[in-house]
Amino acid sequence: MHRPESDEALQRARRRMAFEEFFVLELAMALRRRHLLDRFEGRRLPASLEIDRRIRARFPFQLTDDQNRAIREIATDLDSGRPMTRLLQGDVGSGKTVVALYACLLAVAHKRQAAIMAPTEILAAQHFRSIETYLAGSRVRRTLLRGKLGRKARGEALAAIEAGEIDLVVGTQALLERDVAFRDLALVVVDEQHKFGVLQRVEFRTKGPQPHCLVMTATPIPRTLAMTVFGDLDVSVIESSPPGRGSVSTFVVAPRQWASVMRRVREKIEAGEQAYVVCPLIGDADGSGDDPAGGSRDAASKSDAGGVAEAADKPRAKLASAIEVYERLTQGPWRGLKIGLLHGALPPEEKQRVIQAFAAGELQAIVSTTVVEVGVDVPNASIMVIENADRFGLSQLHQLRGRIGRGSRDATCVLIARSRGAKARERLETLARETNGFRIAEADLRLRGPGELLGTRQSGLPELRFGDLVQDFELLESARRDAFALVGQDPHLKRPEHAGLRLELQRMFRGRLALLDAG
Repeated sequence: MHRPESDEALQRARRRMAFEEFFVLELAMALRRRHLLDRFEGRRLPASLEIDRRIRARFPFQLTDDQNRAIREIATDLDSGRPMTRLLQGDVGSGKTVVALYACLLAVAHKRQAAIMAPTEILAAQHFRSIETYLAGSRVRRTLLRGKLGRKARGEALAAIEAGEIDLVVGTQALLERDVAFRDLALVVVDEQHKFGVLQRVEFRTKGPQPHCLVMTATPIPRTLAMTVFGDLDVSVIESSPPGRGSVSTFVVAPRQWASVMRRVREKIEAGEQAYVVCPLIGDADGSGDDPAGGSRDAASKSDAGGVAEAADKPRAKLASAIEVYERLTQGPWRGLKIGLLHGALPPEEKQRVIQAFAAGELQAIVSTTVVEVGVDVPNASIMVIENADRFGLSQLHQLRGRIGRGSRDATCVLIARSRGAKARERLETLARETNGFRIAEADLRLRGPGELLGTRQSGLPELRFGDLVQDFELLESARRDAFALVGQDPHLKRPEHAGLRLELQRMFRGRLALLDAG
């Protein structure tokens, strides 16, 4: 590497070093997976024909082929005698919640408990409303456990959960609190898993005696990241959307077209459609923004490296705030319309009130921050305008766009881009052309890199010095095959010739290996 005889020799050396990095990384995944499969026993939850019939009778529609395949894979895991550790990833609106509910009802059918943890109160409430619709009139005992419950109501709920009088619990991080105890928790479902820290996911699994675990994400994960960050998990994918959904058209416009866009949107609203306007900030003064996980990280800080680089030598463009845009619209082009304001700094009760009013048609539009990225399902909402769209990553824009087109009506998404940079424009044009979330995720990975896309600190991945998760996919596949084959032959790396590998694992992960089973 230091004194190569030629460029060809340099590339051969780099590929060799990259392969070794990938090999050790995949070795860690293989060992973690072997550890889970060999050390722990999982309770068998077989899906008999009668149980399957009863669960499916709860859904007033035919499941898609992708949903049925995911259910078969999950049911096989639950009947394997080993703890399930599976990642269910699907594009926005693909029907993952139904698959997760099937798994929960399978546990309940065997007189066990199941729990679903979501990152925000909005998403937890949305899940619970959907579940209530499917389980109306059933004997399944369920509850929504939120952080803002009154002391008496919370005490009663906790006592019922611990006594086994509740079959299915839906909640937020409140499920992780010490006073939350289950009588017989057999399945945990973690939704939007990337919004939780690794330790939170580990802690959730300690609520029961080796419960089965299903982690879900509506943020499609590129194949290379699926083999690394989630390399020790089984993966189920739902790509197709339920039939009857409208199509979504996406347009990129300049700020000078703002007034004409809003006039056109008003015409659609007056014709009976509903709209979102999404802004990166809450207010104007402090640059505060919303993080869908419940924090206050400025969404603009999540912009891609290319966009940041282009703007480095230029004055930073003013970012739109939800409060400012709300006032501008209600005093200008949308005067007289019923408009709501939604952001993370509002009390939970106020957020729920706004969302429920929008869902009921009492509000014609919502001006919001990224708090609507997950957990808001309004089929009549068919228009979205995203301010400062160039400040978001592709995958997040795709997530936001997934809030529309959930009904039978065709939908329109307008991206207002303030950056004049070629790279920022290229990203947004990619989103305008592409609707498949998995292809968008691959493009996002190429443009931003794995560290920015998922955050290597949270993922537990060591920094790669030679390997490139974008360019070296085939090399990674080869290293994964070899690593899993080696662990199959020497599950604990006890052979003398593998002593060096054990030392390299310890050096590379520095104690983080124990966390990898969190997914």
